[in-house]
Amino acid sequence: MDKKKRAFITGITGQDGSYLADFLLDKGYEVHGLVRRSSTLNRERLEHLTQTDGENPRQGIILHYGDLTDASMLGRLIEKINPHEVYNLGAQSHVGISFEMPVYTTEVVAMGTLKLLEAIRSTGIPTRFYQASSSEMFGNAPAPQSEETPFDPASPYGVAKVAAYNFTKNYREGHGMFAVNGILFNHESPRRGENFVTRKITLSIAQILAGKKQKIVLGNLDACRDWGYAPEYVEAMWRMMQQDQPDDYVIATGETHSVREFLENAFHMAGISDWQQFLEIDSRYHRPREVHLLVGDAAKAKKELRWEPKVKFQELIHIMLSSDCTREGISLPLHSQNLSVAATGGEKINQ
Repeated sequence: MDKKKRAFITGITGQDGSYLADFLLDKGYEVHGLVRRSSTLNRERLEHLTQTDGENPRQGIILHYGDLTDASMLGRLIEKINPHEVYNLGAQSHVGISFEMPVYTTEVVAMGTLKLLEAIRSTGIPTRFYQASSSEMFGNAPAPQSEETPFDPASPYGVAKVAAYNFTKNYREGHGMFAVNGILFNHESPRRGENFVTRKITLSIAQILAGKKQKIVLGNLDACRDWGYAPEYVEAMWRMMQQDQPDDYVIATGETHSVREFLENAFHMAGISDWQQFLEIDSRYHRPREVHLLVGDAAKAKKELRWEPKVKFQELIHIMLSSDCTREGISLPLHSQNLSVAATGGEKINQ
């Protein structure tokens, strides 16, 4: 009998999906991923795991064409793969873009989750289900935010994620499914999309150092977020799926830092003190509703999952900036290796 576990990941081409695929392969899983058909391949994060055409398995990863909006296709895939674990990471995940595309965001994030849950229920396959919930569901709820904090979403993305969260909880309580919500606060890495503010900052600074760019164009510098390291957060996803009973968990560092702090630290590590001359503020990047302060209380995850973050704010910035500098063919100044010299104040919310 084949005892190898099978996992099915939607959103496998994204930051979290690619790190989760790495993690599960190291655990000995056979990994299946959902990819959307397009005229150009968008699989840079999976190049080390797949053949050039992405169709043939290599190191245990198998990709399937499909879409979260196609309910019948999802049912067929679940039957074909017969997974032990399903990780729903697929989404239109950019908060700012969700204001421009609220209907599409809701269709993929909320209805896509419902269609996947219903596909699992209707096939009767006893798989475990992970839903990628988000700190954006809290909006401007009082900090620190925990599993008990009421949701107050401030964007179409946040609203759609709340719906997906509730669908997951409903299928757990109404149909007896092993379904969990991982309420992950912001988590970054060198694989973060280039239109997300942290990666936009580190890549732009690398390009400034390389002489390819003169300005970083940003919006609200005062927004405060709880930033962790993505590879550590995918381990938390897996740990949730190994519990005896399904439940929901906040995953966070418990520290909050502003976009301005991230920017200042990254410039300092690059050896640039007069960084303001490279910055341009554009009101187009301000959102109709801003979320001002997010910081998570992950005490439950620490106790029950035995999970806690190891990579801190300074190290996270250094990892991302160093990677982008390497990509641009340059090196960081030697002083940046001492992360402590780049430290600026961050606020730890009392829990």
